Amino acid sequence: MKLELSKVVRGCRLGLLTSIGQTEQHSLEVPGCFLYTRCATVPHLTQDTLHTLSNLPAVTQVTLESLAEHQDVLEEFKHGVRKFAGLQDTLLFCSLHDPATTHPAGHVTNKTVSVWGSGGRIELSVAKFMAMQAAIRPDCYESMADGETWQANTSRKRVRKAVERTLSHLDECLELHHKTQELKGCEIFGVVEGGDILEERLRSARETAKRPVAGFVLDGFQSTSMEQELREQLITAVTAELPQEKPRLLRGVGRPDEVIACVEAGVDLFEGFFPFQVTERGCALCFNYTITPDPETAGTSPPTVLESNGEEPAVEKLKENGDGSPENMTRFEMNLKDTRYRDDFRPLVDRCSCYCCKNHKRAYIHHLLVTNELLAGVLLMLHNTAHYLGFFHALREAVANNRLRDLKNKVLQ
Repeated sequence: MKLELSKVVRGCRLGLLTSIGQTEQHSLEVPGCFLYTRCATVPHLTQDTLHTLSNLPAVTQVTLESLAEHQDVLEEFKHGVRKFAGLQDTLLFCSLHDPATTHPAGHVTNKTVSVWGSGGRIELSVAKFMAMQAAIRPDCYESMADGETWQANTSRKRVRKAVERTLSHLDECLELHHKTQELKGCEIFGVVEGGDILEERLRSARETAKRPVAGFVLDGFQSTSMEQELREQLITAVTAELPQEKPRLLRGVGRPDEVIACVEAGVDLFEGFFPFQVTERGCALCFNYTITPDPETAGTSPPTVLESNGEEPAVEKLKENGDGSPENMTRFEMNLKDTRYRDDFRPLVDRCSCYCCKNHKRAYIHHLLVTNELLAGVLLMLHNTAHYLGFFHALREAVANNRLRDLKNKVLQ
């Protein structure tokens, strides 16, 4: 795996991640995101429906916790999750936890971590963790780590212990990785922990960088666990300690404004779970990421950004409580369960080229939601995924053309 940087502007890294996977024939543009899945399938979408979308990411994320209950089946199958799930030409990145769900804390020991499947808690030793990776056969995966330092009021002693455990797990994973035939040609990412303590973050980054890892996972910066200003300061300090030629993946951050801020801090890759969360709320992404084309490049590239809805504002200002808005709804989305959309015969977003916007109106999606039709999730997931991937395309274009500030202003307006 190689990261070829073409431009670095104020910490923002633009480039191409090449030679990924066992065939080394795939590439992924950075900054970019993975395709989010549950049990190796994109929620609400079949493979045929998913591939009505263009420019899908080259890397699909699967989570060990959603597959841990199926270890025996996968071991008997012997061909890995990609073939088992009928996935088309894509690469697999296996993470430990599902970024779209919360997990009970307090189940980490010196030798084990826990994941949560449909049947309850599953305790994983390094040996069991690596046996699962051998059964899944991903192209890349993150090492086992103690990631429970994101909670408020975590003591310095607990944070230090988490860093030591994570480094110890990484060393054991690397040892077994090189001995496992099924993982030949697979890459391993080291996990950087350290909570909100700068000294521990730097120690974790420096020590992880000494190991033969292909990239780095920055853990513990989830949107719900840390203020944005502190997150940016810590990420900037951590990325300064990491090799420039290796990618940095940030876990648990998906909101567009936070993505831009973290790209400015030196992050390359993100998990693509945000469209799923928006879909589950019965909402549609509708933020505007159009920036005026540069006269020198106008007409030389396809449109990268969707136009505004024409609403004023596009999303109503949310109240503290009692306004009927879904829990955790952001200002980048519209709540289509709201009765205001019952007679709204516009597409979700004007000029959006996704199947939903080309064929259906807001009023129809509202009808599907209030009648609990499964088609609502399908159409919303199609639109939200297309909109989110379009945002990342616009983000790369903005960095390439020195227009990141304009894009940031447009997204935040």
